[in-house]
Formats: sequence, structure tokens, C-alpha cells
Amino acid sequence: MDYRKLGPSGAVVTAYCLGTMTFGAEADETASHRLLDDYFAWGGNFIDTADVYSAGKSEEIIGRWLKARPNEARQAVIATKGRFPMGNGPNDIGLSRRHLNQALNDSLRRLDVDHIDLYQMHAWDALTPIEETLRFLDDAVSAGKIGYYGFSNYVGWHIAKAVEIAKARGYTRPVTLQPQYNLLVRDIELEIVAACQDAGMGLLPWSPLGGGWLTGKYKRDNTPTGATRLGENPNRGSESYTARNAQDRTWAIITTVEEIAKARDVSMAQVALAWTAARPAVTSVILGARTPEQLADNLGAAKLALSEAEMDRLNEISAPQPAEYPYGTGGTNQRHRKIEGGR
Repeated sequence: MDYRKLGPSGAVVTAYCLGTMTFGAEADETASHRLLDDYFAWGGNFIDTADVYSAGKSEEIIGRWLKARPNEARQAVIATKGRFPMGNGPNDIGLSRRHLNQALNDSLRRLDVDHIDLYQMHAWDALTPIEETLRFLDDAVSAGKIGYYGFSNYVGWHIAKAVEIAKARGYTRPVTLQPQYNLLVRDIELEIVAACQDAGMGLLPWSPLGGGWLTGKYKRDNTPTGATRLGENPNRGSESYTARNAQDRTWAIITTVEEIAKARDVSMAQVALAWTAARPAVTSVILGARTPEQLADNLGAAKLALSEAEMDRLNEISAPQPAEYPYGTGGTNQRHRKIEGGR
């Protein structure tokens, strides 16, 4: 696999990261360890988890794998997250110094390590001053508990505010953002990507296959059933079958992905993943496989380079469709000007 810098840092990660939200839930410990073994055998070195995944079980499973595989552990770049509830108390959630101190120490214990490479704020916390969160993260870097920090699910003004405060206070700056990003969900390009590029931050896209939609497994007007995410819950969050099925754009994108996949003799998943990996500012694409077969197919995207014409087709059919203002043509034109001036 290709190597890329972790945002502006000096750390190096592979272009595809193993996401572990399934560990301890859809994948038991044996299956999870098999996925880790296979991923590293392919040349991967980047593992993403979170304290909230299976209520800490994902981190524990990874920790036992790291302990049993010292050679792989030495090469592994470990990312985890804190913010969401890990208990029922008022301080068992959020980005306060109180909660993050406990959350970070618990993650270190569950992973059985003394240092986490990338510690990510899992979502914005409107109740905690951003200065408090940033000071904690700077202290954690200074204490050697974390190497770098990043954000997840932040919007443009969250990123800009945090980066400018860190710069003004002399704190360590964030290196990455982990957003939802795929051919079906491109609205982060309206402002969030630009905020990250301005700050020099790398993107770590989650759900690059749109919850399975971009693999071709779902059919129009045929509500999914069986052992898939939407088969188990057709109304699952932003991946909801009813909402996406109703959009002509959804099926135009899926058809285009399928046509390119057939022409290249690769899977639809590989086309969708290769598109995401090739987008501006992307550092590493997070894969969320349930089985070794899914993982092997997904990792096949590392060998696929889409042509300029193929990228253009995908970009055009999946282009965001914002209202005219402020993100459509009318608003965008107001923020640019010709260097030669004039009307």
C-alpha cells in the first residue's frame, strides 16, 4: 500500500486504515484478530478505534492483539477517540478536562499501551470551552500520553476556531479530521475540506462505501433484509434505505460506479474506495469490514488507480447539489474574482 504523512505531522501511515467499530459486536475476538492479521499481512499499519466501540471491547481486543504480536505492534499506528458516554454520570461524557483525563487513561489501559499515536475528539462539545479541550490535549502531548490529536465530525467553524486558538496560545495543533465522506456524501467539500486544507490537516474518511450502498448490494425499491447493516435496520441513520432510495442521484451514482467497475474488472467497492483515496487532503481511508473476504476485496483498491476520465465521470455524477446561496454558484462566485479585475 501507499504511504502518506499523517496530516502535517512526520508520522507515516498507509492509505487505507483498518476501522474497528465491528470488533466486539459483529466480529468476535477471533474474527477481529484475523482481520488485524490479514490487514497487516497486506502491508497496512494504521488502526482506528474508539472507547465507545462495543463499550470498550474494541480497544481491549486490539490491546490483546498488540500484546501477542510485538513485531506488528512496533509498526502499528494506533488511533482512538473520546467524547461519547462511557457511563451514566454527567462527567462520563464530553470534552472537558475531567472526562478526557478519565477517557484517555481508560483507553491506554484497555489498549495496554503507554502511548496513543492519534487521539481524536469524537464530536464537538458545545458545553465545554474549546480552550479547555485544547489545553488538555496539549498537556497530553507534553506528558507523552499521545503523539498527535485530531477531530471527528467537526464542521468548518469548529476547525477554524480550534486551529486559530491553538496557534494563538502556542498549543500543539490538530493534524487530522475524521468525517463521513463518500460518493454519496460530499457536502464536506462545501466548506469543511477547505478549512482542513487551510489548516494543513489531513482527512480520514469514514463510511467510504456509504454504509454498503456503493458496493451494489442494495437494489431500487427492494427493501434490504438479511445480515447486512440495512437488512438488520433499514432506517439506520444517514444510510436509511427509504431516504436514499427516493433520490435519483443515489442510483445515478451507483450505476456509474458499476459501469466503471465492470469496465475495469474490479468490484464496485474498489472503485468507490479508490475515488475517495484520490480526493484532495485525504490521508487514509477507513475500512470497516466484517469478514476477511470483505477486507481482502476492499484492500484491492490499493492497486487501483482511476483514470482522469473515470474520476471526472464520478465527480460529475456525484457533485454536491447545494442551494444557490451560500454554497451554490451564486454564493461561490461572490467569494472569487478574476485577477485582471473588471466586470
